[in-house]
Amino acid sequence: MKLRCIIIDDEYLARQRVLKLLEKHRNVLVVAECRNGKEAIESIKLKEPDFIFLDVQMPDLNGFSVLKRLDKVPYVIFTTAYDSFALKAFEVNAVDYLLKPFDQERMDTSLERMISLKKADKTYELRNILDNLFKELKQDGGVNHRTDFTIKKNGRLLHVDTEDIIFMKSEGNYLELHTDSAKHLYRATMNAIENELSAKEFVRVHRSLMLNKRYIQGCFYLSNSYYKIKLKTGLEFTSGRSYKTNIISYLEEIGG
Repeated sequence: MKLRCIIIDDEYLARQRVLKLLEKHRNVLVVAECRNGKEAIESIKLKEPDFIFLDVQMPDLNGFSVLKRLDKVPYVIFTTAYDSFALKAFEVNAVDYLLKPFDQERMDTSLERMISLKKADKTYELRNILDNLFKELKQDGGVNHRTDFTIKKNGRLLHVDTEDIIFMKSEGNYLELHTDSAKHLYRATMNAIENELSAKEFVRVHRSLMLNKRYIQGCFYLSNSYYKIKLKTGLEFTSGRSYKTNIISYLEEIGG
């Protein structure tokens, strides 16, 4: 019996790499490839795979957000370029995670572990593990951080999750909340909102600009304490000189 899997990664070459390493595993059948979180949710619900390869950082929804939106969670092998707090928790509790770039031997070991868990039928146990991890991520060290913004638009209340915000920009007495599909205005100051957000999720790089860390593709030093920051969406920003410490802390966090 073949095991059905879905590969979820926003980078084409990363998906091809997984496909290549799976060639020797004739008992694994790839039933779908997804470029983002929204495609992943639809494919998982439709295809009901035995397990998935899931990239942690994607431009619309991160890997954890994808899992939170599923009623039935398949076995998960995370793939990522960053070894962060969340992944260290998964190192102990989840099926496995592959730190990019991973090789054939690492892939083989991961699949062996996944197959052993499936044979033992520990689906219920995995669901509890994921639920506990989500609680840890929300608590962020015991401090309750803002997880969404409520905006009144056209007479209706709209909820914008912080995880969906790519960046925030000051505009007079308002903040512009930019997602992949819209821009929302929220009446607040940058200083007030910065204190409400998780430092694990956002980094302030300018007096009028705050970025969602998982959307950052690269950060490059220019000169005189200025940095150029490129997002996965293609947008580029220049940091403020007084925010050099924030950027250095971010680079240390990702091992840059």
